[in-house]
Amino acid sequence: MKETVLHQEGSMLGFDRGYISEFVYGGIDGAITTFAVVAGAAGAGADIKWVLIFGLANLIADGFSMSVGNFFSTKAEHDNFEKHQAVEYWEIENLREREVQEIRDIYSSKGFEGELLEKVVNVITSDKDVWVDTMMKEELEMSRNDKTPVQTATATFLSFMAVGFIPLVAYIIAAIIPIDQSNLFLFSCIGTGLALMMVGYLKGIVTTEAKSKSMAQTLLLGGIAAALAYYVGVVLALYYL
Repeated sequence: MKETVLHQEGSMLGFDRGYISEFVYGGIDGAITTFAVVAGAAGAGADIKWVLIFGLANLIADGFSMSVGNFFSTKAEHDNFEKHQAVEYWEIENLREREVQEIRDIYSSKGFEGELLEKVVNVITSDKDVWVDTMMKEELEMSRNDKTPVQTATATFLSFMAVGFIPLVAYIIAAIIPIDQSNLFLFSCIGTGLALMMVGYLKGIVTTEAKSKSMAQTLLLGGIAAALAYYVGVVLALYYL
């Protein structure tokens, strides 16, 4: 399901607002998939070392996989835009009168008429770049994504790693410092819940929906995934152990 993304400029909490969408989707996936591994291991009563082995392996491999997918998705978007843009330049050079009429039709449908309409058409068609840009936006409803595939892939990977690391923090501390391990899963739940709420808040900015609703939805999604993984771990532990 596609969501309407609100374009943001400037910076927020130290990162470029233009990359909030990558942070959101990378962060949600990172938190949920890593926490699912932790929950499954907790349900099976696995030792800390197994939680860390499978949790970190999942974090790195899944984060890389998601960033690669983002890279190719953004690259395909760029390639598609450039292909249609090249077609528009060709049509302007070879089918000029038809393309002029298309500009006239576009602005006529917006309410321009008479002398004003012809002035608008003349101004736009006097510059090929402006002409093509207008056709891309008005006729094809396409606009250039200024973010490169490398930039979006990097943002996705870093957000996946940063947020996905949170469910493992309590276990890492316990592996380094001798502490009571009975509440590790609880601490992981609390940390992951807070992380999902933060990402849900940012998701509300991206999708322009109510922040509280977005936070609740994200937290619920993570909770359902964790519950499923936990009880799968419980069932498999009963069967195999």
